[in-house]
Amino acid sequence: MNTETLSFIQKYDLLGCVQCGRCTGGCPEAMRTGLNPRRVVYDALEGNVPEELAKLPEIWDCTTCNTCAARCPKGLKPVDVLIGLRNILVESGVIQPTVRDALESAFREGNPWDKPRATRGDWMKGLDVSMAEPGEKVENLIYVCCTICYDPKVQVIAQNLVKILNKAGVDYGFIGDDESCCASEVYNLGEVGEEGLFDMMVEDNTELLNSYKATRIVAISPHCYAALKNQYPNLKADVIHYTHLVKELLEEGKLELTGELPKKIVYHDPCYLGKQNDVYDEPRDILSRIPGAEIVEFERSKERSLCCEGGGGKMWTESDSKEERLAEIRVKDARALGAEILAVACPFCVLTLDDALKAKGFEEEMRVAEILEILGDLIEE
Repeated sequence: MNTETLSFIQKYDLLGCVQCGRCTGGCPEAMRTGLNPRRVVYDALEGNVPEELAKLPEIWDCTTCNTCAARCPKGLKPVDVLIGLRNILVESGVIQPTVRDALESAFREGNPWDKPRATRGDWMKGLDVSMAEPGEKVENLIYVCCTICYDPKVQVIAQNLVKILNKAGVDYGFIGDDESCCASEVYNLGEVGEEGLFDMMVEDNTELLNSYKATRIVAISPHCYAALKNQYPNLKADVIHYTHLVKELLEEGKLELTGELPKKIVYHDPCYLGKQNDVYDEPRDILSRIPGAEIVEFERSKERSLCCEGGGGKMWTESDSKEERLAEIRVKDARALGAEILAVACPFCVLTLDDALKAKGFEEEMRVAEILEILGDLIEE
């Protein structure tokens, strides 16, 4: 075994692996692709050179849902091994053009969508938005996901949050065009080398966010929430997800849902909110307060929730598998429950599940809606 392979094994503590197979057994992508986390770890332990393992096309099928890490009895993280293999390709420059373009855009424009930084705040037009100022105190500093800023389909998420914050009299502030990508997907795409793009963006974002005298940072996307909470060690403010804040406003009576929604609603747990950060109760508490709504549960919910395949850089990579997508399985499960609304708390989940809904031809029977999209219609102007 060469030094490079041994270093790779030690870096990810692979000698602790007992080859139980629980990672692959629980991996949602293993159902439809050739991804086999246990086999990757085994091959590394057998002395296979990491550069050769990195050539396996299935390493790009991982959605970083974290099921493998959650199920490992030894506390290992096979997901990190797969990201490490992606890093080998990124550093060598042998990557898909879509991955290259996303990383270059994140570096150049502060977002992975190849959109101008100057238009990041265009979604605010026509709204009464409170802007935060560096050096000034603000209780809730709102951090908006790149996808929400630029994709018209999910901009309503941030727009409705503004409506809710104003209605409840919350002390808040948005950052605007100075805001940059949280770098969650930069990390997942493999740009994780020492002093690489991910580290640079974390350092720059930390400096920016700490320039505001914020009590807490409220992330709208679970991906931003997970990154800021777990990968930004030097932030001065606490980090919460917007569902924490909305639940708090409802409990304190600062926000009231006055409209009725007599629909059957099923909630889909985003991997980055649930499996990665154990936020399960807040979204359900919010939905349970909707007048007239009937809330039902998936059989596979909470820590067993089925991934939608939106994370792990999958927005910029494509699988060779022709098997049914996980999001399509999810909307079928929702339909079987008789759900009229498939509620989510993540912009990526909105996009993948809505695409699946259309692919299955279920648009006339149900719709996919982000929680903030639902709430916007239930409060008085």
